[in-house]
Amino acid sequence: MWLAPYASNPDNTRGRRHPEPPAPTRSEFQRDRDRIVHSTAFRRLVYKTQVFLNHEGDLFRTRLTHSLEVAQLGRSIARSLGLNEDLVEAIALAHDLGHTPFGHAGQDVLNDCMKDHGGFEHNLQSLRVVDELEERYLGFNGLNLEFETREGILKHCSRRHAELLESVEPHGVAHRFLNGTQPSLEAQLCNLADEIAYNAHDIDDGVRSGLITMDQLEAVPLFVRFRDETLKEFPHAKGRRLLFDTIRRMLSQQVYDVIDETRALLSQHTPTSADEARQCPPLVRFSKDMREASTQLKRFLFKELYRHPQVNDTTARAKVVLSELFGAYVAQPDELQADFAKREDRHRAIADYIAGMTDRFAMREHERLTGRRTF
Repeated sequence: MWLAPYASNPDNTRGRRHPEPPAPTRSEFQRDRDRIVHSTAFRRLVYKTQVFLNHEGDLFRTRLTHSLEVAQLGRSIARSLGLNEDLVEAIALAHDLGHTPFGHAGQDVLNDCMKDHGGFEHNLQSLRVVDELEERYLGFNGLNLEFETREGILKHCSRRHAELLESVEPHGVAHRFLNGTQPSLEAQLCNLADEIAYNAHDIDDGVRSGLITMDQLEAVPLFVRFRDETLKEFPHAKGRRLLFDTIRRMLSQQVYDVIDETRALLSQHTPTSADEARQCPPLVRFSKDMREASTQLKRFLFKELYRHPQVNDTTARAKVVLSELFGAYVAQPDELQADFAKREDRHRAIADYIAGMTDRFAMREHERLTGRRTF
């Protein structure tokens, strides 16, 4: 695999928190990818909400299928730019490991429940999963991933949490949130691939669900541009094939736009190493026009899909389930799984336990502890 000078080199990493001998047949980032795929948290993603709950339909995206789509887009872009595909894949597959059941509704509930106990951020929880919560090895907690992988997983972090992380890991993965530098180019790429993926598949899932229509998408210039391009080539296209071809063209153009804009910025700033790239402004990004078009699409999805009355109703029910679950475990800690029940930091243990649940397990636990079926 050819790597550009500014790519993350698996032979020159910042290392693992617990030193390990190298693997004989895999690079360090391939090893990270493999550990993530075999983790318990990764398997749970198949039953965690993206927008639609698991029981609402078999064909809607889940956190797992979303992560796979991000990895595919990320690797395609990385190869064109000479970035490290294995690192991109590892970050993409791990970036949602800390997501709660029921999507962002779950994060909001846990953050509210934990407001007097350190709060809750799903990106910080993803790092916590790979650093502490996975139990697969005898010599350490977590997966003991490389610095570069952990850095990419921590996509966002509040200053307060960054300062706490910095106090236990000086100049570690949270340092960039304090000194204003950037993560690796591979991490920047994953952030953008995440956005490209969920914008596209939320259109697909939204239309499949009936919550948004092709007529409503007339309000989205980016979608209309590629729908008209499809109809020019295939005048009789309609229905799902028209939708799929439009989304395919839209995805491709966003990928090409990122590649072209990033190449231009790399030529302008000329970083000669991965660390030099961290000192530059963000280099992996959309052009100005594509950024504006993507923002318009996100605004449409927020208004018409994420705030649709049916989604709002599901969100409200999910918040009831998780807030009542949290309260029940606080009142009856012996109802927790044994490993969590014996921990001294009760509230954080409860947050960790709930965050690791799948949608359907959270629903079953809520019904077991309250006697009520909310969905």
